[in-house]
Amino acid sequence: MGCGHSKAMRRYNHLLGEIDGVYHEMSLKLGLSDSAMIVLYTICDSGSSCLLRDICRYSGLSKQTVNSALRKLEVEGVVYLEPVSARSKCVFLTEAGQALAAETAGKIIRIENDIFDSWPREDVEQYLELTERFLLALRKKAEEF
Repeated sequence: MGCGHSKAMRRYNHLLGEIDGVYHEMSLKLGLSDSAMIVLYTICDSGSSCLLRDICRYSGLSKQTVNSALRKLEVEGVVYLEPVSARSKCVFLTEAGQALAAETAGKIIRIENDIFDSWPREDVEQYLELTERFLLALRKKAEEF
């Protein structure tokens, strides 16, 4: 068996890559690194705070990448961390962080919402259902490694 993808899988991968590229360009235009944007986005999506482990889980970033981005954001006065338990920390946006997040990650979230709002509800549901089915099937196959 070869290493090549089916035509559909190749198209899917190209679309994912191009979508990632658009998010990268938006992050750059808004003055943030990809990892800082993803961290702020994940916190915004949760409100104004988020457990550190949830940032890793929801963002898809490694713990090391999240910690590195958080250290930089903490030095810049954007976030602060507080222990929740012996093994868990919560990340909070500072007042300055809330303003920055609203103008960066919040702007991207509004754009995404506008796009989904412009689609028929059935299309949004189908898109999400198919994406979730692919994720669950991929996760199951990955567990078989």
